[in-house]
Parts: sequence; structure tokens; C-alpha cells
Amino acid sequence: MNRQVKICGLSTPETVQAAVDGGAAFLGLNFFEQSPRYVSPDTAARLAVLARRDGPRKPPSIVAITVDADDAEIDRIVAALNPDFVQLHGKETPARAQAISARTGVRLIRALAVSDQSDIEAAARWDGVVDHLLFDARPPAGSALPGGTGARFDWTLLAGRRFRRPHFLAGGLDPWNVAEALRLSGAPLADVSSGVERGPGIKDGPLITAFLDAVRSL
Repeated sequence: MNRQVKICGLSTPETVQAAVDGGAAFLGLNFFEQSPRYVSPDTAARLAVLARRDGPRKPPSIVAITVDADDAEIDRIVAALNPDFVQLHGKETPARAQAISARTGVRLIRALAVSDQSDIEAAARWDGVVDHLLFDARPPAGSALPGGTGARFDWTLLAGRRFRRPHFLAGGLDPWNVAEALRLSGAPLADVSSGVERGPGIKDGPLITAFLDAVRSL
């Protein structure tokens, strides 16, 4: 299986370049202002230009991470970034997702919080509504962030599960455990944020490279 990676929460040219050079298939730019990984639409647009420059590799898909964004915010992000995907990481409903898709014409990723098997079963209402599902660990109680906390769930909950489109595994992944996580879960796509940081919101180029190398070795 040719597994692909999304590096999420990038905020500097250096780390975007590390992700591109390492062969990341998706780059996530975070528009949730409470996150330490937040970037403004203008900054995100500059980073996207860098990621999309001609080179020996196919440019990665650009993902705009949003949390319960209203139409005005979605419009600003799409106008500035022209993303390949919008990721919904809040309390959005399938009807809201369909409205965003119709409004923008942009493909969608739906992040779903997981703590037990019932959360995997509940994903059925999203399967086919969005382009990709992303299974992330449910944040600790009281967390202000919907993801990127370093928490993880039981990866075997996804074992043997099949969805209409390839799905992402997220939550607590890092260069040292991602191979086991993908083996146990069977997930074709991996998403990492805090696992390639040297501090909250501070991505580390060598860790990004190590993560991508670990997935490539499978």
C-alpha cells in the first residue's frame, strides 16, 4: 500500500519546504485562531505559493483547517488560499458540509473525534458526504483545541474498516510510532501535527523528514 502523509499546522517557509522535499502529499494550514498553529489568510497564501512551486515532485494538496467557520470566514480563506481541501474540525453537520461544498466547490475532509468503537460506527453518516474522513483522538476534557493535542486512541479500532475514500489516521503520531500505528489500524493516510514539533506550534524540519521517512519505509 502506498501510504500518504499530511503535515498539519505548518506556519513557516522552512518547514513547508521540509514537508515538500520529504514528499508530503498534503499540507495543512490552520485557520483556528485559538490554536498555536494559527496562520492568517495572507500568511497561508504565501506558504501555499511556496508549496506549489514547480519542482521534481508533484505539488502537495493544500488543506485549510477550519473549526465551525461561518460563510464569511470560509469565503475569505478560499479567496486567499484557493485550497484543494477544506478540513472541518468542529461541530459541523453533514448538511453544513454539503452547504460549504456547494458554496465553494472545494473538496472536504471531516475530522472525527474518537474515544471508542461507537465513534467509528458514527462515521457512517459522513461516509460519502465528504472526500476523506480523518479519525483523530478525542481531546482531553477541558481542552480548547479540537485536535493537535498529542492524545491518541486505540488504533486497532480502525482495523479492517473500509470507507468509500481513503481515510486519515491522526492523534499522537510521531516518527517513532507511525509505522506501528498504520500497521495496526490499516489506515492508508497519516496526519501529524504535534508529533513533529519541538514546542507547541513550532514545527521541526528534521522531525518532519523523519516522519515522512518512517512512512515511506513501510
